[in-house]
Amino acid sequence: MLTQLLKPEIKSLIQEKRFSVLKEVLQEWPPADIAELIVDLDEAERVLIFRLLNRELAADVFEYLDVDTQLELIKSMGKEETAAILNEMDPDDRTALFEEIPAQALQQLLSLLSTEERKIATTLLGYPEYSIGRLMTPDYLAVKSDWTVQEVLDYIRQFGKNKETLNVIFVVDEKGKLLGQIDIRDILLSSPDQKISELYDENITPLNVFDDQEKAVSVLQKYDAVALPVVDNNGVLLGIVTVDDIMDVAEEETTEDIQKQAAVQVLEEPYSEVPVLKMIKKRAGWLSILFISEMFTASAMAVFEEEIARAVVLALFVPLIISSGGNSGSQASTLIVRAMALGDITLKDWFKVMWRELLTGFSLGVILGAIGFFRIFLWQEATHLYGEYWFYVAVTVFFSLIGVVMWGTFIGSMLPFILRRLGFDPATSSAPFVATMVDVTGIVIYFSIAMEVLKGKLL
Repeated sequence: MLTQLLKPEIKSLIQEKRFSVLKEVLQEWPPADIAELIVDLDEAERVLIFRLLNRELAADVFEYLDVDTQLELIKSMGKEETAAILNEMDPDDRTALFEEIPAQALQQLLSLLSTEERKIATTLLGYPEYSIGRLMTPDYLAVKSDWTVQEVLDYIRQFGKNKETLNVIFVVDEKGKLLGQIDIRDILLSSPDQKISELYDENITPLNVFDDQEKAVSVLQKYDAVALPVVDNNGVLLGIVTVDDIMDVAEEETTEDIQKQAAVQVLEEPYSEVPVLKMIKKRAGWLSILFISEMFTASAMAVFEEEIARAVVLALFVPLIISSGGNSGSQASTLIVRAMALGDITLKDWFKVMWRELLTGFSLGVILGAIGFFRIFLWQEATHLYGEYWFYVAVTVFFSLIGVVMWGTFIGSMLPFILRRLGFDPATSSAPFVATMVDVTGIVIYFSIAMEVLKGKLL
């Protein structure tokens, strides 16, 4: 909001070349707002604004920019400017940038780092993609358990300025093995001569450096932490991941799940930046599979061609029946996939979920069936559209909706468990996929019930 309000004034200062005034104005802005301003400007203005910032502020702003804008600015800067920015960046944010650039360009940028920062960068890049190691930062504070509170305060004053967070301080032994953590609040409120061994909390859940990044999301949500320690297989503290980085991961994972549930291959870029041909490729595969699957619906209807010809009125309710089953299945699938993602349910809960969804499906089927029956009754009274056997048609619709909705909720709730058991992402049990499966079986259920209820009447 701030950038939109002041953007005209900023552009005016640029056009009037009042750069000294502009520099003073920007110094008062938060880095996130400056980054938003830079993204809204054209390329020449972006470079100008960025070069007006002092080194420390420029590094902070740079971390808030998207990768494409970062690379654009790097191309416009000289080696010294680029080196200053890269060396000032937080290691985790720098790793996120390095992950997106080609190997040759990466080597050039690594060569601009200081010896210490290059060692940190190569270490983080050496961990597997999407692992906690790629996400963590080594900028944390660690103290010994035999230190006093006063010693810790002195240590914070000396080394805390450039650390990722001061809210939590970690306690390690002589070999660097993680012992626990202590909140800065407890340090500030304790006596200066009190030992850290009397204050720190041993009940912590560290992340392994090789864990998947998704685990950080679930652990953070469970313990409501601002930072999580990262250890190696021997329990030695290597770094931390902070809440802002974990929120980014959570956003990415949620976006991927939503895209998968819509039967779309995951988009590696923002929607607005994906080329049309690439978008078609991402969507055509699943759409083609769903289209081919829907052909089985036509095949199922062909099996009952004779019944449809003898009782055309049955065809009127086919969309009603199959859409109800697909909708109920999509509901169940979405709820189960999300519950799995949040850790609310696990594979061992499948039996409990099955009975719960069957009961829910039966109840929902009764509700929809009653609505369908009442609708047929009203239309018959008003138009006599359904003939003398309208009551039996209504009964057919009633029981068909119960069967189809129960079947839909069963398929929608169990498919994520099956996929997880087979090692696949449950999110791929997308709503369209579940709906397509239920369409075919819904036709069979509907006409099978119709043949029993209408035997000797319309059939």
